[in-house]
Order: sequence, then C-alpha cells, then structure tokens
Amino acid sequence: MLRWALIFLFISLVAALIGFGGITVVAVHLAQVLFYIFLAGFAVMLVAELLAG
Repeated sequence: MLRWALIFLFISLVAALIGFGGITVVAVHLAQVLFYIFLAGFAVMLVAELLAG
C-alpha cells in the first residue's frame, strides 16, 4: 500500500510539472489517503506484535 501511495505521489509531481492541476489534486489526495491507511495498519500491526510477545 505504501508503494501505491508513492506511485500516486510521483504521478502528482509529474502532473504538477507539466501543468495538469486537476490530475495533481486527485493524485495527491489518493496518495494521502493510501499513506494514512498504511500508517494505521502499521500501527495496528506494531501494537499486535508487541502484545503477542
């Protein structure tokens, strides 16, 4: 999931350089959502691993 967030971030950077504003906004939003989902999943797995021993 982190890979997809980085891909959308790269797409948004390239689109911003070219000048496509609409694509940039959508790609940044998707990258943010995927990153937060990844971060939440990482936190849950970290706590589960610490509790399991």
